[in-house]
Amino acid sequence: MRISELAEVTGTTVTTLKFYLRRGLLQPGRSVTRTQAEYGEEHVERVRLVRALSEVGGLDLAAVGRVVEAIEGPGLGRLDVMATAQHALSGARDRAGQGPSRGDERTRAWIAARGWQVDPRDVALDRLAAAWNACEGAGLGLDEDRLDAYADAVERIATIDVASVPPEPASAVRQVVLGTVLVEPVLAALRLLAQQHISITERP
Repeated sequence: MRISELAEVTGTTVTTLKFYLRRGLLQPGRSVTRTQAEYGEEHVERVRLVRALSEVGGLDLAAVGRVVEAIEGPGLGRLDVMATAQHALSGARDRAGQGPSRGDERTRAWIAARGWQVDPRDVALDRLAAAWNACEGAGLGLDEDRLDAYADAVERIATIDVASVPPEPASAVRQVVLGTVLVEPVLAALRLLAQQHISITERP
């Protein structure tokens, strides 16, 4: 397809596609004449990835470029792909105000006791620590046992997430980004509905 067709298929302007090409975010097409090139499905997927990272994930173009560079590296496995996407999203959220501590001592001890293998630099540790402390401050009774129960349920969700990630790196990054950003509201809504269901069905 020509660049105009690529623009139509992806819902992106030709001007934006040319900008992606100049920034190295979109790989060049196959030259057919001195001024024209052909593009394939790999270009469609790349445009969708770039847009997902920037428009949904909230990454700036420099961060998008780093993700694109990472997924083009040789021998990138699924774990590396997911880490690339999650770290990119974490970086965007870190710029939104997360601190550099990477979790307090209690949170790190709970993670270690849980046996979870996570990156100690992940800003998700900060978010967990802040949220846990806020729950404690509000008197919600969120102790280690209750947190373990939540973690058991979340592990089942994470198993579904990981199993759904496609093997192709660009598609995998796009799915992880979209899944992280867009599925969270779905899970939150399901939790509210489940609370209603349990409250009604288990009412004495």
